[in-house]
Amino acid sequence: MLQNTIKALSDPTRRRILELLKKGPMSAGELGKEFDMTGATMSHHLTILKKAGLVQDNKKGTFIYYEINTSVMEDLLSWVVSFMGDKDEQ
Repeated sequence: MLQNTIKALSDPTRRRILELLKKGPMSAGELGKEFDMTGATMSHHLTILKKAGLVQDNKKGTFIYYEINTSVMEDLLSWVVSFMGDKDEQ
């Protein structure tokens, strides 16, 4: 799963999507207005983010809203911090 997370975060468009979702849930259409891309391309980016566990979706009526999955972000941060360790041990 970590490999999928790093792959998803390697793309600047997907990082921008996550930045937008920090403000709260948004539909694919709302997200799409922020980019110059087709709906299919936006869907592709959202699918990669979902597979990586970085976003989750919730259907409300005829719309699907996307939001950040903070638990995966916390796991990633914890993993990165584990490399910092205690400088005195070196």
